[in-house]
Amino acid sequence: VQLVESGGGLVQAGGSLRLSCTASGSTFNINAMAWYRQAPGNQRTLVAAITNDGATTNYGDSGRGRFTISRDNAKNTIYLQMNSLKSEDTAVYYCVGYGALDDYWGQGTQVTVSS
Repeated sequence: VQLVESGGGLVQAGGSLRLSCTASGSTFNINAMAWYRQAPGNQRTLVAAITNDGATTNYGDSGRGRFTISRDNAKNTIYLQMNSLKSEDTAVYYCVGYGALDDYWGQGTQVTVSS
């Protein structure tokens, strides 16, 4: 399974970004997917997660309220819509696919919010 994130970049505080993560390969191995983020010197933390059917979502403290996770199974892609961005949202955002035996991580995409 390969995961490729896109959509990161530089945005001003108060702006929005939409991240995408597309899975390829043996995607049938993936049970659910999520977004994590990691700022320099900090641990990687959960932003949001979503089940395979999209019926259930879960948000970490950093994602609750301003971020929305969604998915398009026809495209093997999940999204993270981020609104009202703050400087503290600056981090590398990673996509993960939870498999039965392994977790699959993308390479990450940088999000930088300027104040």
